[in-house]
Amino acid sequence: MEPPPFAPTGTPRLGMGCWAIGGPFWSGDKPFGWGSVDDTESTAAVRRALDLGVTLFDTADVYGAGHSERVLGKALAGRRDEVLIATKWGNVFDEATRQIVGRDITPGYVRRALEASLRRLGTDYVDLYQLHIGQVGPHQAEDLTGVLEELVTEGGIRSYGWSTDDASLPPALAGPHFTAVQHEVNVLRDAPRMLALTAREGWTSVCRGPLAMGLLSPKYTSGSRLNSDDVRGDEPEWLAYFHDGRPDPHWLERRDAVRDVLTSGGRTLVQGALGWLWARGSQCLPIPGFRTAAQVEENAGALAHGALTAAQLRDLAGILGRAPLSPGPAA
Repeated sequence: MEPPPFAPTGTPRLGMGCWAIGGPFWSGDKPFGWGSVDDTESTAAVRRALDLGVTLFDTADVYGAGHSERVLGKALAGRRDEVLIATKWGNVFDEATRQIVGRDITPGYVRRALEASLRRLGTDYVDLYQLHIGQVGPHQAEDLTGVLEELVTEGGIRSYGWSTDDASLPPALAGPHFTAVQHEVNVLRDAPRMLALTAREGWTSVCRGPLAMGLLSPKYTSGSRLNSDDVRGDEPEWLAYFHDGRPDPHWLERRDAVRDVLTSGGRTLVQGALGWLWARGSQCLPIPGFRTAAQVEENAGALAHGALTAAQLRDLAGILGRAPLSPGPAA
């Protein structure tokens, strides 16, 4: 029997995160996109990922106020049966002004949000539909399970999940077709409690921020400055790696401390960071972001190197002052 989509045994080990290709959007005067993008370049990057065997793309209706879904849908036209598409709902936005205008986590809104996403994506179903509001009361989450199961039965979605960093919350939404939690985890900020939960429950950990918002690349130095239309240039309170539009010195220091281990064996820094996630367990599915085909190629190149070794995990834990780690099950 074919495993359900996004069960760890049936899911690709690498996806591509489509937040950046949505372009600018805001909440008031606060930027929530990654700056301007070239849709032609974004389309070429998506298609290059497909050529390299990457078949999972994670987006959200709010990215670019619908623009990421539109770009992704056009890029995948004619190849829908080759890919898994994950998207999210919960934020309400105005496509014309590219403004986030509120939130809606009522059961009635789920259907309206899904219908709009399907139109933008140019498909009649999504493989993983994720609640995009990280903090929702357990009773509110339980109220959503019924409509999500109905959408599975009707064929509009194949499975569903939750984008949250709170490991106490996902069980409240976990009906029969709940298969994934999207959460932040990377070599600089581990998430042992969430990884233990997903391993125990047989869910996929869709690893958000696997490159620490780009900090786990050699591109950023103490002299780097982000543009004002970039979420990292005027960071919200939850964004840890950048401050006042610059890389945070604390996180730069930690990145530089692990550089030698991550780049061993011919890996780039990016590829080592992805290898660390695969070493944490077979449920780990990193979704690094991208803007260009070159970034996609570097991300996909990590697959040839695979997971870090147990010795490398121990070395990194020692450098970062953590308890020793061993590779996860079937890593």
